[in-house]
Amino acid sequence: MSQNTPSLHALEHAGAFIERHIGPDEREIEQMLGVVGQPSLEALTDAIVPASIKAANALELPGAMTEVDALASIRAIASKNQVFRSFIGQGYYGTHTPNVIARNILENPAWYTAYTPYQAEISQGRMEALINFQTMVAQLCGMEIANASLLDEATAAAEAMTLAKRSARNKSNTFFVHDAVHPQTLELLKTRARPLEIELHVGPLADALEHDSFGVLIQYPDTYGKVEDHAALVEAVHARNGLVAVATDLLALTLLTAPGEWGADIAIGNSQRFGVPFGFGGPHAGFMACRDAYKRSMPGRLIGVSIDAHGNPAYRLTLQTREQHIRREKATSNICTAQVLLAVMAAMYAVYHGPQGLKRIALRTHRYAAILAAALRNAGISVGGDFFDTLHITGVDAEAIHAKAAAARINLRRIDAASLSISLDETTTRADVVTLAGLFGAPCDIDALDAITGNALPADLLRSSSYLDHPVFNSHHSEHELLRYLRGLADKDLAMDRTMIPLGSCTMKLNATAEMIPITWPEFANIHPLAPAEQTTGYQELIDGLEQMLVKCTGYDAVSLQPNSGAQGEYAGLLAIAAYHASRGEAHRNICLIPESAHGTNPASAQMAGMKVVVTKCDANGNIDVEDIRAQAEKHSANLAAIMMTYPSTHGVFEEDVVEICEIIHAHGGQVYTDGANMNALVGLAGPGAWGSDVSHLNLHKTFCIPHGGGGPGVGPCAVKSHLAPFLPGKLGQDGPVGMVSAANHGSASILPISWMYITMMGGDGLRRATQVALLSANYVARRLADHFPTLYTGRNGLVAHECILDLRPLEKATGIGAEDVAKRLIDFGFHAPTLSFPVAGTLMVEPTESEPKGELDRFIDAMIQIRAEIADIEAGKLDREDNPLKNAPHTAAHVSASEWTHGYPRELAAFPLESLKLQKYWPPVARVDNVHGDKNVFCACIPVDAYKDDEQG
Repeated sequence: MSQNTPSLHALEHAGAFIERHIGPDEREIEQMLGVVGQPSLEALTDAIVPASIKAANALELPGAMTEVDALASIRAIASKNQVFRSFIGQGYYGTHTPNVIARNILENPAWYTAYTPYQAEISQGRMEALINFQTMVAQLCGMEIANASLLDEATAAAEAMTLAKRSARNKSNTFFVHDAVHPQTLELLKTRARPLEIELHVGPLADALEHDSFGVLIQYPDTYGKVEDHAALVEAVHARNGLVAVATDLLALTLLTAPGEWGADIAIGNSQRFGVPFGFGGPHAGFMACRDAYKRSMPGRLIGVSIDAHGNPAYRLTLQTREQHIRREKATSNICTAQVLLAVMAAMYAVYHGPQGLKRIALRTHRYAAILAAALRNAGISVGGDFFDTLHITGVDAEAIHAKAAAARINLRRIDAASLSISLDETTTRADVVTLAGLFGAPCDIDALDAITGNALPADLLRSSSYLDHPVFNSHHSEHELLRYLRGLADKDLAMDRTMIPLGSCTMKLNATAEMIPITWPEFANIHPLAPAEQTTGYQELIDGLEQMLVKCTGYDAVSLQPNSGAQGEYAGLLAIAAYHASRGEAHRNICLIPESAHGTNPASAQMAGMKVVVTKCDANGNIDVEDIRAQAEKHSANLAAIMMTYPSTHGVFEEDVVEICEIIHAHGGQVYTDGANMNALVGLAGPGAWGSDVSHLNLHKTFCIPHGGGGPGVGPCAVKSHLAPFLPGKLGQDGPVGMVSAANHGSASILPISWMYITMMGGDGLRRATQVALLSANYVARRLADHFPTLYTGRNGLVAHECILDLRPLEKATGIGAEDVAKRLIDFGFHAPTLSFPVAGTLMVEPTESEPKGELDRFIDAMIQIRAEIADIEAGKLDREDNPLKNAPHTAAHVSASEWTHGYPRELAAFPLESLKLQKYWPPVARVDNVHGDKNVFCACIPVDAYKDDEQG
C-alpha cells in the first residue's frame, strides 16, 4: 500500500462526530495555543489542572461511534420498549402534539437552545410565549397570577405547602393532605416535609377540620376521578386562618368551576396533557397560580410587563431575584430551573386550539368517559359518579381484567384486588371505548348510548366564567397563522442557533441534531411513567447505561437520574448525607459549611434538607479560605454534616487545596458535596469521586448537552460514593430512607437519550479532548482581552479554568460605564451577554465552551475590543458620559431609522459598530427595559392590544 494511502481504519473515521462537536480544528487549536503560550493541549492541561487531582488513566468508556452507528444502537434500545395504549391516568394523560408545534418548537433550535430570559431585550419572543402560559394557567384556575412553570405537579404541590406555611396567619405546623391526591404527590410531600419538620396529616377531606393546620391540599378532580364541591371546606379553613391549595387539571377546568372561584388560595398541577408526550415521566411543565396577595412569595420565575427606554411595553423577568438568592439559608425553596420549553409547548397548544377548541377536546373526552361508564353500569358493574375523565370501577376482579387488558396491549390503573380506574383523554377513540367496555364483557353501542346518556359533571360545578379571551388565544387557529406567529416570536430572540452564548457557569454548548432525534421516537415519547416494567426494558437499559457512563466520568460509584433540575440534584445529595448520618446514629450532624461565593441555591438546598448553614470566607483571590474551613470544621466538629463547594471554583480557577479541604472535612466526620455546575472543566481530566468528594449533582443540561430550552428542561443527576448509594432518592411505592425528589421515578426520562448519544458519539478520548478545548477557549479569550479587560482571578501559571471573569469595575469608576452597559451594548453586536455581576458585582463571567469555532470566539473578542474603544472615547471626552452608544444600548431598528437623530454619535456607530454587521445583523425588538418600573408595577398577563403604541422612536 502506498505511503500516501490512508488506512481503512482512518477512512472509517469513527471519531467524525468529535470533530463536529469541537469547534476549532487542529490548525486553529495550534494558533490558539500559540496565543496562550502553550505548546500542546497536554501541556496546557498540566499547566492548569493540579497534579493532586489529575486522573492517572483515561476514561473507561468505549471508543467514539459515528452518528449513524450511535443512532442505530439507540434505535435498538428503543425497540425494546413496548408502546401500549395507556389509560392509567394518575396525573399523566395521552395527548396529540400538534405537528406545527412539534416541528417549530420541540424540534426547533431557535427554541430549544435558548437560555433563561434574564436578559430581557433578546428574550422577548420566549417571554411572550411564557406570559401566554401564565395567562392560560391563571385564567383556567380562576387566579390573579401564575408563574412561568415549575418542575412537575408533585414538586409544585411541595412548593404550595411551603408557600402556605410562610403566608398563612395560622401558626400551626401541620399540613393536611387529601388522601385522594396522586400517590407521587404524596410521596414527594413526605420527602419535603420531613426535614422542615412539617407534620403531614393525610386523610379524607371530611377529617380536614379535625386538625388545626396552616394549609390543606385538595385534588380536584381527585386521583380516582371524583369531582366534588369544596367551597364549604375552603370557607372553614379560611375561618381558621389557613390556606387552601388545589391540585387540578387544566383540561377539566374548561368545563368545571375554577378553584379560585370557590375560594382556593393556590392552584397547582401539570400542563402535560396540553400537547406534551408522556415521555416516561418528563419533562413536563408543572404550574402554580395564586392570589395576588402571595405574588412576592411565589417560587419560580415570573414574567412581567414593563416599558423600554422609549416607553413601549416590554416583557421581563419580574421580581427577578427570587427567594433562594434573597433569603439564602432561610429560604424555603431552591427552585432554579423551570420547564420553559414544555411550558411554551403547552401555551401554544392553547393558542392553537383556542378556548372553544380546548372545550371541545374536554367535552369529547368527557362524553367518551360518560358513555363508557353507562356501558359498564348496564352490564352491572359499579362505577363512581361525578367525574370528568376518570372512572373508578369497584367490585371486580382487577387482576383478571388487568391481565385481559395487557393481552390487548392496554394499560389500566390497578388500585387494589377489587378496583381499578380508567382515564380517558384527547387520544381516545370510539374503538378504544368499545374495546375497554369489552374487557368487562359489556356491549357498547356508542351512538345509542350517546343519545340517552347525560354528562357526569355536577350541575353546580359547571363552569360559567369565560377564559382565554385575549386575542392571542383567538387568532392563530390555522396552521399557517400559528407557524408565522411562532416564527415571529423566534425572530425576536437570540439563541444558540444564531450566536455564541458566553455565559459563565452555564456551559451553553452544541446540542447536536443527532442527539436530539431520538426524543421524538414513539418508543421513548409515548411510554406512560407508570407502565409495567416489562414494557420499559429499553428505557431501563438506557438509564442503567447512562448511569454507568456518568459513574465513569465522575469517579463516583452510583447515580440517580431522578432529580429533574440541578437544584433538585443538590437537594437529593444533601438528603443522602443527612440520611447517612442518621443511619449511623448521628442525626445531630446538621452543620453545613458553604463558602460566601456560593450560588444561592446551595444554602437554600441545605436549609431545605434540615441543615444549618455556616458561611465560610474566601481569600483575596476568590479561593476558599482553607484556614477558615479548618477553623469552622474544628469549631463544629461534633455536629459537622457537610461542606458544599464548587470545583473548579465559582471564580473560574482550579484551586490547589481541594484534596486538603476534603481531608479536613472527613477528619471531623463530615461529608463533601461538590457542586457539578463546572463539570465541563473536569470530564476526562479529573473526577470528584476520585479526589475525595462524596457526592455531586451534575447538570446534564450543561456538561452533557441537554439543551437549556429557554430555562428548562434540566436534569440534575445525583452521583455518590458507595457508602451514600443506599440513600439516593426512592421510587414510588418503595420504602426507603429517602423519598422521591421528583414526581417520576426517573425524572425527565425522555431527554436522557440526548446525553447518552453525546457520550456514545464522543467516547472517552473525545470527552477528554472536549474538556481540554474548553479550557483552551477560555484562556484564549482571557489572553486576547487581557490588554482591554483584565481577568479578575487566575490560577497557577496565570491561567483560568473553563471560564474567566472580566473586571469592569475600574472602568465604571473612571467613566460611569458598568458591566450592564457592556452587556446591553453586546446586543448591538448580536451577542447574548456573559454572566452579569456574578459571582462578583461589576464583572462579566465568560465561558466560551469547546463547541464554539475560533471564528466565533474572534467575533466576540472583536466586539469586546470595539466596546473598549468606545469606552476609551468616553474617557477621552470624544463621547458624552451619558449620551453614548453604551448607555443607550441596545438600539432598535425603529430607533436608528427614526426621522430625527438626537444623539451625539452617528447612527452608523449605533447600528453597525463593526463592518461585518452590515452583512448579518440582529435587531432587538425593544430598547433597554426599565427594571424598576416593572418591579413597581407588577403586571404578569398578556398585554392588552391597545397598550402598544405607534412610536416612531421605537
